[in-house]
Amino acid sequence: MLRSELVQKLAEENPHLRPQDLEKVVDVILDEVSSALEDGNRVELRGFGAFSVRKRDARTGRNPRTGETVEVDEKFVPFFKAGKELRARLNNGVDPEDR
Repeated sequence: MLRSELVQKLAEENPHLRPQDLEKVVDVILDEVSSALEDGNRVELRGFGAFSVRKRDARTGRNPRTGETVEVDEKFVPFFKAGKELRARLNNGVDPEDR
């Protein structure tokens, strides 16, 4: 789902709110989640999941095109862990091969 599709869905569910206002709300939410992660904080949305930051250590990698080894610096990456309710909703009687 794209950001614009999310705004459109919110507008359909809330016809009393202007799409411009809903777009601003989505922007603020995403900016706040990003800022919290940037500050090293965990963002938990109960029932949905938790966003956090994990450190990837420096390592020796390989250029897939040339095969030569390259040094990859340490970095921080976003991580998402789905909550119980989201996992249950995704797995409620659904055969994974049917997806």
